[in-house]
Amino acid sequence: MELAYYSDYAVRLVNTEQPERGGDTLTSVEAVRELFGPAQQMARRANESDVTRLRGVRTRLRAVFEAADEGDEVRAVDLLNALMMEFPVSPQVSGHEFRDEDGRPKWHLHIADHAANATAGYTATASMGLAFQLTELGVDRLGICQARPCRNAYLDTSTNRSRRYCSDRCATRANVAAYRARKRLDSERSARTGRTAETAQDSAPDSER
Repeated sequence: MELAYYSDYAVRLVNTEQPERGGDTLTSVEAVRELFGPAQQMARRANESDVTRLRGVRTRLRAVFEAADEGDEVRAVDLLNALMMEFPVSPQVSGHEFRDEDGRPKWHLHIADHAANATAGYTATASMGLAFQLTELGVDRLGICQARPCRNAYLDTSTNRSRRYCSDRCATRANVAAYRARKRLDSERSARTGRTAETAQDSAPDSER
């Protein structure tokens, strides 16, 4: 498993909350276990305490994305470093389960699961994956969806660094909202222009009418 894959752990956790909508799906042990995806060994150790612990981590990870989105690169890195210091990883070389065309192992770095609890394991994994993407792609690739009230976190892996939304759905919704706003503004301007013309005509001397 490549380190870049682990960054999705951070995105998944942050997006369990919709702060501007008051939504939160991280409410049970089952929800915690779903976050782990295929990492079933870590997921099986989850208990009720991990719901509260991961909510705290979620707040801290969101702060990383928000700082990056606001252009405060130093703060984003400092916040992420604090998480990695508190939740260190244990890397190891793996590859026995993956073979190339010649049957040789595809060696790669893998994060070993030696954490004290499910939250520690998840946070170490998420933080390391996010750090890998941040250093490879740049801090500005961490973003917060601009389609309010969504505010989901995302990683911009586009070639032209142009992503502003977490999904195509949000991008479409934002574009439609912007189009309608422009149409309303045009209508208001037309109405004002019409009223101004009528006022000017009414105030003109009879000889000019």
